[in-house]
Amino acid sequence: MPPSPPGTVRTDGSSVQIGALVPLTRPGWVEAGQHLLAGLELAVDEVNDAGGIVGRPLELVVRDTAADPQRAAAAVDELARLGVAALAGEYHSVVARAAAARADALGLPFLCSSAVLDALTEEPTDWVARLAPAQSRGWQTYADFLLGAGHSRLVVAAQPSVYWASGTRILRDCFAARGGTVIALDAGTLSPTALCDELVDSGATALLLLVGHPEPAVPIVKAVRRDQRLADILIGAPAGQPEFAEWATSLGDDGAAIPFLRYLPERLGPLGARVEKALRERLGVAPSFVAFEGYDTVAVLADVLRSHGTDRARTAESWPRVAVEGTRGKIQFFRTSGIDVWQWAWPPIQVVDRDPAQPDRFRVLHTG
Repeated sequence: MPPSPPGTVRTDGSSVQIGALVPLTRPGWVEAGQHLLAGLELAVDEVNDAGGIVGRPLELVVRDTAADPQRAAAAVDELARLGVAALAGEYHSVVARAAAARADALGLPFLCSSAVLDALTEEPTDWVARLAPAQSRGWQTYADFLLGAGHSRLVVAAQPSVYWASGTRILRDCFAARGGTVIALDAGTLSPTALCDELVDSGATALLLLVGHPEPAVPIVKAVRRDQRLADILIGAPAGQPEFAEWATSLGDDGAAIPFLRYLPERLGPLGARVEKALRERLGVAPSFVAFEGYDTVAVLADVLRSHGTDRARTAESWPRVAVEGTRGKIQFFRTSGIDVWQWAWPPIQVVDRDPAQPDRFRVLHTG
C-alpha cells in the first residue's frame, strides 16, 4: 500500500490503539482525571489531524481506574488482550504502581503520565517510562522551600498510604539533615478539632496535609483557619490539591495561600502556550499541570510509534532514544539512581499557591 499523504488518515478501521488509565469516578480524584484525559485526547486529535501514525488513526481506549489498584491491574490485562500498542496515563501513584507491575509482567509498554512514587516497580524494567518527577525530587524541593522560609518544625497530618508514608519519610530526611523536626499525626483517627489541639501543642509553624480531597482535607483546612490559636500557621498541600478548581470552590478564601507542588515552567514556550489555550477551551478552566502531562504522554508515544512501529518490544527498547519537544521542555528518558523505570530527568518543578487577593491567580514561590 502506498504511504498516505500528510494530513490524511485511513478509514479502514486499522487504528493504532493506546490504552489510557484515568481516574474518572470516586474515590479517584475525578477532576485530575478529567484534566489528564483532556490532555491525552487533545494530543490524539492533533496527531490524527496531522496524518495519524503513518496514515493510521490513533485511538484511545479509555478505562476508569477509580483509584483502585486491582481495577487498574484488571484493566491492563484487558487492554493487553485487546491488542493496544502501549499504555498511557494514571494519576494516583499506588494505582500506577499496580498497573506498572502488570504491564511489566505482560510485556506491555507503559508511559506513566502523572504518578510520582519513586518505587513505581519493585525491580528494574524496560517496559515502563515516566514523565512526572520522582516524589523524592519534588518533595525535596518542597522541603527546601519550607526550610528556606524559616519553617524548621513541621507537622504532617497523614492518612495511611504507601504514597503518604513515602512523602513523610522524604520530608523527615530532608529536615533532619538541616536540624529540623517533622512530627506525624494520624489524620485517619484524629478529628479536625483534635488535630488543631495537637498542632497547638506541637509548637510547629507549618502543617502539611498528606490526605485525600475533599475528605478530610477540606474539614481540616476549615478547622485550622477558624482556630485563632493557629492564625499564623502555614498550611501546605504538597500533592497539589489546590491546583484544581474544586479546591477553590470547596474552600473559597480559606483555600488560598496553601503552597503545593506544580510541574510547569515559569513561562511556557510557543508549543506550551498553544496547548494551554486549546486545553482551556476544552476544560472551560485553566488547565492544570496534569493536563500538560497527558498531552506530553501522547506526543512521546506518537513519536515512538511513527519511528519504530507498533511492536511492543521495539517501543520498550526506544525509551532511551526518545527526544521529543514537549509542552514543558525537551523530553528524554534516563536511568536514574533509586528509580527502576525510564525517567524524564527532570520536568520543571515549582512551589506555588493561590493568591489571597485573587484566588484564581497562582503565585510562584520557589523553583526546583
